[in-house]
Amino acid sequence: MKIREDDLTGEPITALLREHLENMHEITPPGSVHALDVERLRAPNITFWTAWNGDDLLGCGALKELDPTSGEIKSMRTPAAHRRQGIASRILEHIIEVARQRGYTHLYLETGAFPAFAPARALYERYGFAYRDPFGDYTNDPNSSFMEKSL
Repeated sequence: MKIREDDLTGEPITALLREHLENMHEITPPGSVHALDVERLRAPNITFWTAWNGDDLLGCGALKELDPTSGEIKSMRTPAAHRRQGIASRILEHIIEVARQRGYTHLYLETGAFPAFAPARALYERYGFAYRDPFGDYTNDPNSSFMEKSL
């Protein structure tokens, strides 16, 4: 598996992100979807990575700089055909390492509170993320789980 920074222009990644957004809107009530579309992921304070095996897209993840000492994990997604193979763990490890290299002291994330998000929450818990109150511009939302990791 090779993880590389991505410019979000290839069809495989735009298709995966389209699928991600559609899925989030299917399973999450309006007003509680915090996934970003391709254009918003191109913001200058967001770095986006994809994981590949040859020409096969295995997954993606992003790191949004909140301030000089903290970042937010965004857009973690693995296509259904590649789940339960450790791909999300490898992408998360990559993001955590980049955050450390940048000198961040904290990483934050928002994910869903529904049962469909249990595997994501379990992944973050395994990597030392703890539940917390909303951060940044987020507000209390029973459909969201907010997490933080000290680096």
